[in-house]
Amino acid sequence: MRHAWRVLEQLPDVLAVLKDATLFFSCGMPNLTMVIPAMDYIDEVFTTSMLDHTRFDPAIHAAIGLAKKTLNKYYSLTDSSKVYCIAMILHPCYKLEYFKQAKWNVDWIDTA
Repeated sequence: MRHAWRVLEQLPDVLAVLKDATLFFSCGMPNLTMVIPAMDYIDEVFTTSMLDHTRFDPAIHAAIGLAKKTLNKYYSLTDSSKVYCIAMILHPCYKLEYFKQAKWNVDWIDTA
């Protein structure tokens, strides 16, 4: 029983990034240019959480791994649609610089 409570106490820390993203995209004026940076941020949080083996229970680590796998699945689908790429490149704050700073593959950037 104590183990279950410990896992439940850790969930808010893990789910906070998803809650923030959901609230952001549910209100205001989100647009396509925010999808890729948001997914990158969520991926960074999941990756950092997976590396910290002392902070989270193994069950939480497994759940983060599955969530990261699902995120990567949907992230790869953005490559199938040119709309995301076009939106990023046309945005005055991003252009190709976002992809360069995020260390995307040079061939992908050149193709974009």
